Amino acid sequence: MNFQPCCLATAIGSLPHKDPGQAVKVILENIPNAPTWPQLPANGLNEQMEAQYSESIPRVVLDREKGRMYIDTSGDTSADLAEFYEKYCADDFEAFRITSAFSQGIYALESALEAAGGTRPFVKVQTTGPLSFGLSVVDQNKRAIYYNAEFVDVVVKALAMKCRWQIRKFKPFAQQVICFVDEPILSAFGSSTYVSVTRDDSVARLGEVIEAVHAEGALAGVHCCGNTEWPILMDAGVDIVNFDAFDYGDTILLYPDAFKAYLKAGKALAFGIVPTNSAKIHAQTADSLGAMFCELVEKLAKATGLAAELIYHQALITPSCGTGSLPVADAELVFRTLHETSAKLRQKIGATALLGSRT
Repeated sequence: MNFQPCCLATAIGSLPHKDPGQAVKVILENIPNAPTWPQLPANGLNEQMEAQYSESIPRVVLDREKGRMYIDTSGDTSADLAEFYEKYCADDFEAFRITSAFSQGIYALESALEAAGGTRPFVKVQTTGPLSFGLSVVDQNKRAIYYNAEFVDVVVKALAMKCRWQIRKFKPFAQQVICFVDEPILSAFGSSTYVSVTRDDSVARLGEVIEAVHAEGALAGVHCCGNTEWPILMDAGVDIVNFDAFDYGDTILLYPDAFKAYLKAGKALAFGIVPTNSAKIHAQTADSLGAMFCELVEKLAKATGLAAELIYHQALITPSCGTGSLPVADAELVFRTLHETSAKLRQKIGATALLGSRT
């Protein structure tokens, strides 16, 4: 494949707004060529990072009084698991849908795109990744569900199906759908906390979700907002590596051979160059962030021996993370700065056309 977004802007999913229509308005005004549906955690437990994707997973308990979610694995689970696999094996995508009770943003974006008509170069969807979900969600004994062999397989397959359902929903509005798998927990890979999480298992779990994305003809991205062993993502088959380029940009320079092979294969980097910290975003401008981005591209070009032009052409521009925890005004500043930074960079490299993927 040869994916050349030429510094086009997209975003990580979360926004702090409660009104989905207002969130979609911010998105379409600032990233109109690669919009994403907004995750709205301010609207309660249903739209939190893991709970939002919990429908269809058997034995999920939403404890609204304590504001938490867990999976009850006690007793005989065979009937519940059999029902789950029956739907999975039948490719019953509707059984794995995300309803409006768990995402107002999906349906608000769908309505806005229907009203606007036509197609966008890209539409981006997203899911919490299997590692972050499995290691964050616990059972009734507060043990991470990742360590339950039966239920971690269910989680991986449910998330894969939710990706496929989203891609099918937004295909009518996009020349190419992008699906991001959000894996913030990868920044702790190799730490003593997750010492029993092996590299091979991580690649396999993540790879199963990425294969599902590819089965629908979409591009698969993985977002990690800290430092990690980046080749794990590449070995899992990802098309777009999204990293926090503002605070952790130099971490990609630790793997020059891996990134050289990855970029030569026509895949892309999504530079999270726009900070999602209130103090930091107020201290930056599109010009300062553009300069930081260009400096990092030059460093990567030198480390890999690749032409800087290739890296510019195979780059997306994003915020460093989601904006869901920011004040609304600061989140909107992030999106305006994102828009301006992308526009200036595209002008710099002479990106007069919107370039998509060619296989």
